[in-house]
Amino acid sequence: MVRRFLVIVLAVLTVLSFAKVKIQFWHAMGGWRIEVIQNMVNDFMKLNPDIEVEVQYVGSYEEILAKLISAVQAGTPPHVVQLNEISTQKMIDSGVIVPVQDLIDKDPTFDVGLFLPQVLNYYRVGGKLYSMPWNSSTPLLYYNKTMFKEVGLDPNNPPTTFSELIEACRKLVKKDEKGNIVRTGITWPLYAWFFEQYMALQNQPLVDNDNGRTKKATKVVFNNQAALNFLNLWNTLTKEGLMINTRRADWTAARQLFISQTVGMLISSTSDVALLMNESKKQGFELGTAFLPLPDGTQRGGVVVGGGSLWILKQKNQAEVDAAWKLVKYLAEPGPQIVWHKATGYYPIRVDAIQTLLVQGYYQENPHHLTAILQLLTSVQNYNTQGAIIGAFPEVRNAIDMAVEKMLTGELTPKQALDEAEKNANKAIKEYF
Repeated sequence: MVRRFLVIVLAVLTVLSFAKVKIQFWHAMGGWRIEVIQNMVNDFMKLNPDIEVEVQYVGSYEEILAKLISAVQAGTPPHVVQLNEISTQKMIDSGVIVPVQDLIDKDPTFDVGLFLPQVLNYYRVGGKLYSMPWNSSTPLLYYNKTMFKEVGLDPNNPPTTFSELIEACRKLVKKDEKGNIVRTGITWPLYAWFFEQYMALQNQPLVDNDNGRTKKATKVVFNNQAALNFLNLWNTLTKEGLMINTRRADWTAARQLFISQTVGMLISSTSDVALLMNESKKQGFELGTAFLPLPDGTQRGGVVVGGGSLWILKQKNQAEVDAAWKLVKYLAEPGPQIVWHKATGYYPIRVDAIQTLLVQGYYQENPHHLTAILQLLTSVQNYNTQGAIIGAFPEVRNAIDMAVEKMLTGELTPKQALDEAEKNANKAIKEYF
């Protein structure tokens, strides 16, 4: 009888010892990236057979945030969720997250010193790292070297100033026999992210209180010459027919205009590097990449890290939090980061990952990836280039987008657009409090 009891106990203990901890990982990366992420998680599960990860593509950043709120209210939050950078203040204020800094402080195996400070600085608020940087990107100038040669532009000297950019666009314009423009200079998605980048590029903040980093932001401070420089450029390019504007946040349309050689230049995310390298080869043109051009006579500030990060949600079961931390740590390791970087163009967030690729000669063979990294590493590091932290960030972006749309249709001048954007953005910030 005793022996039988012992056998049962041992059997139960064996089952318990092999019971898997199940966690959910929600992300917003569509297309070919779904498979890349799943493969990385599969590798993680092979190394951690006691953890089962359900990976779910949830949709856009906006959709994933809305579904997260519903899941939290229902008491069934995912364990790890990817959100865009502008969700940072809202997530900090939510009270539903486990700051990764708390987990780092308890984990002697984790060395945050190996990570790029330029990337960490966005998600570090008040000296505390709240989420793990993961898919980090900045904007980059892409240009068609083959087209540059065709119109007499130097393919190895892309425009570095606004005046050079306008002149290059004028040369790239091509008309049919009826005088209709069939090819023009440039495009970028109609999205306030580019407005934010051009504030930082001119070393200017977007909101008060050191971009919301020493105290919560109470108002925008972008109604100035720096913003006007960018809107005047955008307005001039549009009025002269040197630019094709997309619908709001239509990244696909902007990329396709460049891939189809309807435009000679594109300003888009560094996450498009791998895609545009492949597509340029298919379409038979040589791709070029460069730093963002500056307003004439302006000193370069820097670009702001965009993209997203991984957040760990509070759970009733500590074992699930521990498993989530293991997954987040793994995705930030050099190996997965190199895989992610090569497949997409998002930055490796670690110094050792970049060093490995340099030693392997990867950047010599893939210089466009290096352009993106150099633009980040040479950026001035201060509150302006760390990026703004705003609770009502989506609403602030919406206010800017709406004002720009009115400018592009001729309803508002650039200055009037700034005035309207300032008014509506400040209203949104006030309502958040």
